[in-house]
Amino acid sequence: MRVKITLYSISVVAMIVVIGAGVYMAFMNGYIRLNYPSFTEYPVQGIDVSHHQQKIDWDKLDKKSVQFAFIKATEGGNHKDSMFQLNWREARQNKILSGAYHFFTFCKDGEEQARNYIHYVPRDSIDLPPIIDLEYGGNCAAENRKEDLIGEITKYFEIIEDHYQQKVIIYTTNEFYRNYLVNRFPDNPIWIRNILSKPNLPDKRDWMFWQFTNRGRVKGIHTVVDLNVFNGTKEEFSKLLKNKEVAVE
Repeated sequence: MRVKITLYSISVVAMIVVIGAGVYMAFMNGYIRLNYPSFTEYPVQGIDVSHHQQKIDWDKLDKKSVQFAFIKATEGGNHKDSMFQLNWREARQNKILSGAYHFFTFCKDGEEQARNYIHYVPRDSIDLPPIIDLEYGGNCAAENRKEDLIGEITKYFEIIEDHYQQKVIIYTTNEFYRNYLVNRFPDNPIWIRNILSKPNLPDKRDWMFWQFTNRGRVKGIHTVVDLNVFNGTKEEFSKLLKNKEVAVE
């Protein structure tokens, strides 16, 4: 009897392991996720991309579910994303409303980084406001960070907003928000990453965009991709556009 129970227990554990591995692989490959925001609640949805998505077939994207694209342009003081110009051109050719983002490096001057972005992103080509990416992942080691990080970010904002005449959208994670952004930059819209649940910022501030998964699947993109929603109506989204004549379908 003891042997039978042991064998049964082993088989149950093995089955749980197999099921768990299957669920994990499905999650990692973007076939299941934790958030499924509806188009009824969030009628404006889109993607954000970089060279990590490789070559995108922009003409194959479903324009009803990909209404905007945030595209990586620059990083730090001199890095340019290798796919930005192609993504930028093809997104615009396919009439997908586009915004360009800069990955802010914590060990570089804000002014140097602002000049990098301005040099690469034409002022008259953007549909949506400029975006800054503030997160720990992939950033400088703590010992190399600028002592006055908020001061460097502020300088970046001053230069970018003066050049583009729009408020910078802040993309960030919950961790970075808690550590640096609570009750700061109240006039800058927030784009928050939360792949677990609907965002709830600690200072009760409203968010404008929500990155609800980093492992989505979209026809025309051969890798997993970040998926996002806008927190508002199509009419409210249209107010962000530089060209107010453009309609959001």
